[in-house]
Order: sequence, then structure tokens, then C-alpha cells
Amino acid sequence: MELRQMEYVVALAEERHFTRAAELAGISQSGLSSAIRSLEAELGTPLFDRTTRRVEPTAAGHALVPHARAILDEAARARDAVVRVSRTVTGSLRIGAEQCLGLVDVSALLERFHRRYPLVETEFVQSGSHELVDAVRTGHLDVAFVATTRHLGAVRHLPLGHEPLVVLLPPEHPLAARSELSWELLDGQGFVDFSASWGVRTLNDESLAAHGISRRVRCSVNDVHTLLDLVRRGLGIAIVPQHVAAKPQAEGLVRASLPGATSLEWTVSAISPMHERTDIPAGMLLELLGETCLGTDGTDLCDQADALARELDVEARTPQHVDG
Repeated sequence: MELRQMEYVVALAEERHFTRAAELAGISQSGLSSAIRSLEAELGTPLFDRTTRRVEPTAAGHALVPHARAILDEAARARDAVVRVSRTVTGSLRIGAEQCLGLVDVSALLERFHRRYPLVETEFVQSGSHELVDAVRTGHLDVAFVATTRHLGAVRHLPLGHEPLVVLLPPEHPLAARSELSWELLDGQGFVDFSASWGVRTLNDESLAAHGISRRVRCSVNDVHTLLDLVRRGLGIAIVPQHVAAKPQAEGLVRASLPGATSLEWTVSAISPMHERTDIPAGMLLELLGETCLGTDGTDLCDQADALARELDVEARTPQHVDG
């Protein structure tokens, strides 16, 4: 058994879907299927039952998953222990993120960073993407994870991936019987949406306006679970990234696609300041991100993240010369 196989088992057990698990693990769907079949052949038993709609772990799969998690955790701890004794990093790190980005688990990343660099004092804030971009640009944050493409020319940014937007509706809604909605059907509908500081709100506003759609936003929220609850209670429909519609809290809601929704480019990026005040811990965080993250479109982010980390590290260590 190999570490990568354990990653695939955990991803498939969590997602119950080969395509989503492959995206999460950063591998093609055929590669994931082949790796799981190879592991099943090695162990001599099926680990997952496959149907046309869902993938479920077998009894053997359920037995393996906790051990797979433990193996992956021990491997990460072993690597972190080696790094900790070979590189002493101190200082502070100010991090920001929008809630429920989906493409990066910020909490898990912070846990690994703290385990690897226990002498670094970390400060973590959650806010809307537009506010986070401003905070990074003005030097109030060292690194942020955002879901917007606006004003990123003023900061260094590393795209982590993208996914389509979908419409969520309560099951009793008149449009709930349709699996795909035309833009015209959204005209005049009541909506639940995120506040103006969230990247997806700007994307929704601009996309609907581009199609000549008028809408009422009945409720603006700053919490994903509140949005899902309000949709369930019939206060409006919502346009959300695909991973939000897949959350357990969205169970029972109806999901519909939009024509050309994949072109809306809901994109998640890691950003850092453009100026020279970037501290060494920020480079270490991006280096760690490069070890653990692979783009959902199949793009290997390790080299990009490492290059950005090295650039930040060099700038942080190089004395700056100021004329006058």
C-alpha cells in the first residue's frame, strides 16, 4: 500500500463520487479508478460499491478508512518533525480567508503550519474576499485565500482552482422540477445571497446584469450555513459555487445548472503583498501549500507555490536600498 493510495481512499470515502474525489486528490478520474482497483486487487476484496449515481465504501472500505487517515497523518507529522528540527522559523504570520472556499482547507493548513513551525505566532481572520484583498494590498495581512479575481494585479496571486456555479432552490419552488434553468427564468426571482464583500456576490451581480436579469436580494448574509437555511425556508433561491451545494447542510435542496455557468470563473487564489515587507513565515506557509495542494484542473501547483515562496523568502531576507 502506498501513501497516494491512502489519499485516494480517503478522498473517495469523503466525496462518494469519483469525479469529485479525483478533483480533490489532484488526479484524473481514470487514474483514481485504476489506483483503487489496484489496491482492491492487492487486498483481495472490494473497497467500494459503484453505482451509476453514487459510490459507497464496503465493510472492508469502512474498516480501511480510519487507518488510511492515521497513515496520512503520521506521514505528515514525520515530515513536519524533520522540518521543525532542521529549520527554525520565528516571527508572526497574519492570515485571512473567506469562509468555505472549498478548494483549500485553511484550518488543516494552519494546523500543519503550527505543527511544523511552533515558534511562529499566527493570527487568523475571516472576512469577505474584497476586504481581504484590501488588507493584503495595504500590508495588514501577509497571506489570504480569496474567491475573487478583482484587483489582483496589485498583489501576488497563485490560482488554486475554479468550479462552476449552480442554483439552489427549495423543493417546493415552481422552478425546482428543472435540472437546468435559463437565465430568463431567474428574472424577478427573490434571492438569498452573500454580502457585497464576498467575491461570489460580485460575480452573481455582474453575471445577472450581463444577461439583463433583474432580481431582488431579500437577504444578504455572511455565513454559508445561514444562506442554506434561508433557502430551505423559502426566502429565496441562491447561486453558489458547486461545493456549497454539495455540503451536508444543503441536503434536501434542489440543484440546477445554468447555461454557460462554467464560464463564470469562480476562482480561489492564495494572495500576498506585492511590496517588500513580506515576512519569512509567509513564504513558509506557501511552501507548505505547495506540498499539499494540486489544482482541480490538473495543474500542479507545487512548482508555482514553491517559486512564490522562494521569491518572498529572498525579498524578506534581502536588505532594501532606498534613495534619498
